[in-house]
Amino acid sequence: MTAFRCATASRARGDELAGTASTVRSFLLLEHPGPWGVDALRDARLPDGLGAHLQEQSRRHRVRVLLVRRPGRRAGAGPTRVVAARAAGPASWAEAADLDRIDDVRDLDLAALGAGRSVGLPPEADPVLAVCTHGRHDACCAELGRPVALALADGPHAAGVWETSHVGGDRFAGNLVVLPRGLYYGGLDPESAQDVAAATARGEVLLEHLRGRSDLPMAVQAADVALRREHGLLGLDDVRPGAVRVDGDLTTARFAVHGHGQVEVVVRRVLGADLHRLTCSAVRDSAVPRHEVVEVRRVS
Repeated sequence: MTAFRCATASRARGDELAGTASTVRSFLLLEHPGPWGVDALRDARLPDGLGAHLQEQSRRHRVRVLLVRRPGRRAGAGPTRVVAARAAGPASWAEAADLDRIDDVRDLDLAALGAGRSVGLPPEADPVLAVCTHGRHDACCAELGRPVALALADGPHAAGVWETSHVGGDRFAGNLVVLPRGLYYGGLDPESAQDVAAATARGEVLLEHLRGRSDLPMAVQAADVALRREHGLLGLDDVRPGAVRVDGDLTTARFAVHGHGQVEVVVRRVLGADLHRLTCSAVRDSAVPRHEVVEVRRVS
């Protein structure tokens, strides 16, 4: 009997990618070759108390802490790379440094990072391509993510490529997050991942696999992608979000759209009628959420 795979089931259903990025503004990437276990900060072989410290700090200050490693790399000697990133549209930034000891990450001010302020590391100009390969969390992430990470590591953008622990949305594997912009991509294979890397280098998005911007609510992510699709807009800042109103399941988001002025998009959150296993390890079935564009209107 073939083992259930949530990503295979999701693709067969035709689950919509747009509007599914995890809502995260502040990220901390910490190099740790693994193993990561089921819950990376709890189960990885971090120095005594470090995992609990990072869990507590991440929850308190709303920072997503990810363990990362170079594709194919396992435990070895050398410094520990750390990257702090803030997703904030054109104001996004990243900082990075090599730590002598992994425990030195305790010295970083996660309260500042969570508030969008510098943690005092040198600026990092090049984008990070973080591919989820966290197989102990979900088998699809390893089976579909590792070939993506290895392909990127063998290409022209290898310097920015990392395998990462769980980023959210297992059923959309292979998943890739571009930092500092917080762009989530899903449904990738080695070829389409190279297309994402090339688009990133051009300052563009790849619409076909774009899940959304992590610094926006999911409904606003869906509206952003819908406008880009309608007008064929690929530039990172071709669609700039503004005011948002929420009324129950309806979200109205205003955007400044390149070449089209101010536009409002009304989006409704809808739950599918049928129940499905949404992750490989799910113990119960759930409805598949999606976002439906109700109206697009020009604002004078």
